[in-house]
Amino acid sequence: MNYITEKNSKPLILAYYLPQFHPFKENDEWWGKGFTEWTNVGKAKPLFKGHEQPKVPADLGYYDLRLPIVREQQAELAREAGVSGFCYWHYWFGGKGRQLMNNIIDEVHATGKPDFPFCLGWANESWKAKQWRQDGAGDKILMEQRYEGELDYRLHYEYVRELFKDERYVYIDSKPFFLIYKPNQFKDIKKFINLWNTWIKADGIAEGVYFVANMDHSEDIDAFLNEGFNAVTPTFWERTELYFHRKSKFRFLLHKIQSKIIQPSRINYKKVSKYFFSDNLDKKENVIPFILPCWDHTPRSGKRGRILSGSTPSSFQKHVEISLNGIQDKKNKVLMLKSWNEWAEGNYMEPDLKWGKEYIKSLNEMLQKYLSEHEAK
Repeated sequence: MNYITEKNSKPLILAYYLPQFHPFKENDEWWGKGFTEWTNVGKAKPLFKGHEQPKVPADLGYYDLRLPIVREQQAELAREAGVSGFCYWHYWFGGKGRQLMNNIIDEVHATGKPDFPFCLGWANESWKAKQWRQDGAGDKILMEQRYEGELDYRLHYEYVRELFKDERYVYIDSKPFFLIYKPNQFKDIKKFINLWNTWIKADGIAEGVYFVANMDHSEDIDAFLNEGFNAVTPTFWERTELYFHRKSKFRFLLHKIQSKIIQPSRINYKKVSKYFFSDNLDKKENVIPFILPCWDHTPRSGKRGRILSGSTPSSFQKHVEISLNGIQDKKNKVLMLKSWNEWAEGNYMEPDLKWGKEYIKSLNEMLQKYLSEHEAK
């Protein structure tokens, strides 16, 4: 899927997609037989008055991603929402091709189904049994992320190359989209990018890879571009901190204190979402803004979790409208949707028992409004 980069091109919305909703050997060993992401979702409990937990899936139920029909149903719902493609999280740990959960994207690639665009986001960090402390105390490494030099980079490239050649793969500026989640943890990143760009050009696939850096905080955008990235995409927690700074130093310090003591940190979605789009940054061609429907990390992190409270389909819709209007003059009108199915982070678009398809309808309605307004000009 080669994204057409023209001034009046349709927005490209790429939704992060978590492939962890099925049992596999390593999770069985670490967490017990049959563990999946649904385990945390289902056992979540309300931690304060009015806390809406657990989140219960509706239309698709507690699905198993090994089933092709589930993946087809997900794609159909995504089309209904106006999502352009899925950005599958990709887990390559280095060291002779150690991967986890690649069976899902491998089957999507091998079968050609669902017939829905996709790309990859490399979740390049170690897997841990976390205690959810900011200092990492008590964490135990389960699968270590390694960077083992050119031979490993080549092996990684050869695996991903076959996906790049899939006709459904998302291309921007005639290059395959590839996001790196923790670029600051990869000290050899410039060499990695240069090698992949050299190899893909030599293979006659493209003139390079469209590398996107996920930014943890307010890092220097130019520093990433100098490493060879084509674009960056910000995180919503960095924008949340900006919100507190703008409100008052006292409220910012209170937020910091709450995040360190053992109770969930709550932030009002309607108020903070106004700051998710930054006119100073997100209108730049090399910045890809995000849109985010909701967030509640407590199924994973318990009382140490962070929550965006009070999200509704209508408040999400207003946030989407700001973001769409903000990118209207860009050549590459790309938005990252965080996320399609991060249920244990309370961060999903799929139908649940409370809202049904309302978030899906809200996104689609705002996209249709945007397209009708701009087609009329």
